[in-house]
Amino acid sequence: MKVFVIGGGGREHALVWKISQSGLLSPNGLFCAPGNPGIAQYATCLSDLDISNNQAVVKWCQNNAIGLVVVGPEVPLANGLADALKEAGILCFGPTQDAARVESSKIWSKNLMAKKRISTAPWAFFSNAEEAKRYVQHYPNGQCVVKADGLCGGKGAIVCDILREAEEAIDLIMVRRKFGDAGKFVVIEKKFSGPELSILAVTDGKHIVVLPPSQDHKRLLENDHGLNTGGMGAYSPVPIVTDELLQEIIETILRPAILGMEQEGCPYRGVLYAGLMLVGDEPKPVVIEFNCRFGDPETQVVLPVINEDILPLLVAAAEGNLSGDRIIPASGNALCVVMASNGYPGPYEIGKKITGLPEVIKEFDGRVIVFHAGTAEKNGETITAGGRVFGVTGLGVDLNQAYARAYAAVLKIHLEGGAQYRGDIGFRK
Repeated sequence: MKVFVIGGGGREHALVWKISQSGLLSPNGLFCAPGNPGIAQYATCLSDLDISNNQAVVKWCQNNAIGLVVVGPEVPLANGLADALKEAGILCFGPTQDAARVESSKIWSKNLMAKKRISTAPWAFFSNAEEAKRYVQHYPNGQCVVKADGLCGGKGAIVCDILREAEEAIDLIMVRRKFGDAGKFVVIEKKFSGPELSILAVTDGKHIVVLPPSQDHKRLLENDHGLNTGGMGAYSPVPIVTDELLQEIIETILRPAILGMEQEGCPYRGVLYAGLMLVGDEPKPVVIEFNCRFGDPETQVVLPVINEDILPLLVAAAEGNLSGDRIIPASGNALCVVMASNGYPGPYEIGKKITGLPEVIKEFDGRVIVFHAGTAEKNGETITAGGRVFGVTGLGVDLNQAYARAYAAVLKIHLEGGAQYRGDIGFRK
């Protein structure tokens, strides 16, 4: 089988890395657009193919006898790529445009949760900034979360501790339009506190296969300070997730959401990402967000601890032929540290020289995997090309060993002008 992965970040590097190990894959049958220098070690990269042009992607797949398309990012899904591929008879792992609304519209997602009685934070939405500002005054000290309705690359949720921050967040999203039309509406919800979890579930619209749980670290700085980012690191599995808790998440969150989307006329095939928080003295899982794709950087720790060929799983889900519900256990531990450009998540420079990478790959030889997130090649050298540059994933028999290996590798990789990364992934206070 020939497989085509859409995307060019760390998540897609992890997907390509894992799929490349499959016995179902044809020789030289793995492709990625646009890809990156890390991905190019495993797949043919198509940097010139416009993945925002659905018909161009369809035509390329038809001309190259692609058996399965795996869509990494949310934007192509929200733009209807899966629909275009399905209409052309090309198998796609990823939800339709309507089903992708579970991420592309927080209002739609919240309404789905209300209909299916899925636990989430109390909320309201607004199209007028002044009305939104009056509403946040009802929260004690203005403590709330302000979210842009649409897609913002993981940066559209602003956690506010005081009223002024809430008002500034509303201005940023609705008035200054930091995220463009994604901020036409805002969702304002109650601020909860507690441990967060990321649960990835592969589904054919009926059956559910749950991958090992992970925990992301969204804030830029240690101990969860600083700005929200796309994610500064993750680890898997998560010790606080017991079998009983995972079963509760399946029955009260995942299954109602997946069946609910079928009842709404948009059956879901792909991976459903549930971003959860454990709330209360007797912690109960509450949905913070749903996403319509693999998490980033969660994928960089979840896939390395899965000790099975995932390509048959992706194919079966895309075909609607999963054999039943199951939970895939973690085989070992993985911890990923994101190395980011200075200035991220704000303005940053690209084109910075990277050194130490070949030495790390040679020294750690399978104990560490360096997933490229924002890199390019110039004159035979690897340079920075994004905010998040690498996801450095350490593997181990336990979390301590994975942590030690990941950070030992990070110290040996150098970005010209310096890199920023958190030192507390997996061990924040």
